[in-house]
Amino acid sequence: MLLAWEMERANHINIAMVEDISTNGTGCRSERSAGAEPCGATVSFHHLHYSVPEGRKHKDHTSNGHILMDLNGVMKPGLNAILGPTGSGKSSFLDILAARKDPTGVSGEVLINGAAQPPYFKCITGYVVQEDVVMGTLTVKENLRFSAALRLPTSVPQSEKETRVDHLIQELGLTKVADTMVGSPMSRGISGGERKRTNIGMELIVDPAVLFLDEPTSGLDASTANSVLLLLKRMAGQGRTIIMSIHQPRYSIYRLFDTLTLLVNGKLVYHGPAPSAMDYFANIGYQCEPHNNPADFFLDVINGDSTERAMIKLQDLDFEDLNSSRKSIEEHLVEEYRKSCYFSNTQCELECIVQEKKCRSGPLCHTVNYNSPFFHQLHWVMKRTFQNLLLNPQTSVAQVTVHIFLALIVGAIFYSVKDDQSGIQNRMGALFFITTNQCFSTVSAAELFIVERKLFVHEYTSGYYRVSVYFLSKIFADMLMRTITSVIFSGIVYFMIGLKRTLEAFLIFTLTVMLVAYTATAMTLAIAADQSVVALANILMTITFVFMMIFSGLLVNLPSIVDWLSWLKYLSIPRYGLAALEVNEFIGLKFCEEHFTETSTNGKMNCTMSTTDLKCRGEQYLEYLGIEYTAWGLWKNHVALITMMVIFLIITYLKLRYMKKLT
Repeated sequence: MLLAWEMERANHINIAMVEDISTNGTGCRSERSAGAEPCGATVSFHHLHYSVPEGRKHKDHTSNGHILMDLNGVMKPGLNAILGPTGSGKSSFLDILAARKDPTGVSGEVLINGAAQPPYFKCITGYVVQEDVVMGTLTVKENLRFSAALRLPTSVPQSEKETRVDHLIQELGLTKVADTMVGSPMSRGISGGERKRTNIGMELIVDPAVLFLDEPTSGLDASTANSVLLLLKRMAGQGRTIIMSIHQPRYSIYRLFDTLTLLVNGKLVYHGPAPSAMDYFANIGYQCEPHNNPADFFLDVINGDSTERAMIKLQDLDFEDLNSSRKSIEEHLVEEYRKSCYFSNTQCELECIVQEKKCRSGPLCHTVNYNSPFFHQLHWVMKRTFQNLLLNPQTSVAQVTVHIFLALIVGAIFYSVKDDQSGIQNRMGALFFITTNQCFSTVSAAELFIVERKLFVHEYTSGYYRVSVYFLSKIFADMLMRTITSVIFSGIVYFMIGLKRTLEAFLIFTLTVMLVAYTATAMTLAIAADQSVVALANILMTITFVFMMIFSGLLVNLPSIVDWLSWLKYLSIPRYGLAALEVNEFIGLKFCEEHFTETSTNGKMNCTMSTTDLKCRGEQYLEYLGIEYTAWGLWKNHVALITMMVIFLIITYLKLRYMKKLT
């Protein structure tokens, strides 16, 4: 069976717990073949409260304090809509139901079929975020295959995974675009509606008992939004529990809802059957005008912009200022709902659920294992990462082209340096530019984690892969790219400049250039890992590289720096790279003829060098710069670069590991 992975989890969790989650009270199991009828779950929420600390900004509320207040209700298989004006708490409410909200400030409980949410709840449910998060350089089928490979256990045969993918493509109406690239800012792809369906398909791979959607019609035109909701209605009719937040749906969409939950400033003003909502509001004095969209009407009532009859109703309640009575209207709506039969029926149902709730302990505290092992995850994530790298010219072809262009420019400027005093300056200028260029060229690595931040957070939260898997795949892919560009750059610039013509010197030169690129990339990633804006990360990295460049050893004579500033040279990546390149290049070179004179002292002949040039040998110049030119003087710079690289990569991983992944 396609979702027989529940049996695989039996070694780690209580089987009875899984049975409660994967049934809808009728014994319907979620272990079934690809074409079988899905079955949903009953989601109940009891005395939900959510508040944020003072001074903290929140997307669902513009002021400090409470976001959600004493929410109670039941959502069963079908299409359940959460409606309310901006800032009413819809997204926060949805995130809490889906166990994707930071538990800080949350009280109350959410039960699934009368049982507490298990720790693996996020992995067995689907959550479609408002902004589409899907790899744009992959086709529709490739994205679905990726989800199937990681979210279904390895015990499921590949043939069954392929069957599941093909069935979903057909069910979602994506057959014509199955082999079409989804699309990215650099390349045109499928339409917005097809992209949204692809996102839904990524979540349906696990055949979830509950599917959550945050504003599924956001960014879609009216016709496309209607087709997406028709798809959701069809899936809800098959037995799935679909819960979604939505802002202002058109009437053709509203009439598809089975249940409606209306929120105003975090409070319930209606929770019941969607077809009965109009009659309910008419009974409490809010009559919808003919041909008016019910969803628009409800928002008008909540915002105080209701019909004349509603105004008269409020005047009967002795409200003096109708234009500033939104708070009074809110209190009135909450009070009327609490007196309604819908509220009392819901309370009775919730009491029955609580009474039948089974107490469980032990498994709820255990860490959940992923559906696939580490190396299986690494294989698929690396495969997608490299494919994205190859298909994205901004990160592959562009980088190679830029490095070739810069290598030709540098090679032309310092072409065929001479072994004289001018050769010293030209060599220093060339080596300084090379190390500096390798540092600044790594700024592009800032986008690695920032651009894909939402994709990473969503996939990690949904149980696709471990943080270490994502981290290693991105590092390996970027390091490979840096290796290719460094080798190409070194091969061009080294021989055009005419540096020391030995194989050993060329290999050491190339190794040094690669290590500088690796270390600078690691520092870039460490800075950008917890940033959300590329421009800000670029500013931080540019400032850091400028300070490092000052202490690289060319612009300032390092031995002459005052003691209280000299320690900064140990933090400079270009310094280590430039020192290694200088030792590799200058040892054994002569830049002038040395003349010796013989003198006699006490019958002994002494040789004394006399020349008008200050530095004839490369070793003399290295001494002047304060650079140790022994074998260890060369390799200690490589050791320093490797050490810095490892430290920066550890910082990067820790930032990814402990970054806030819940809203």
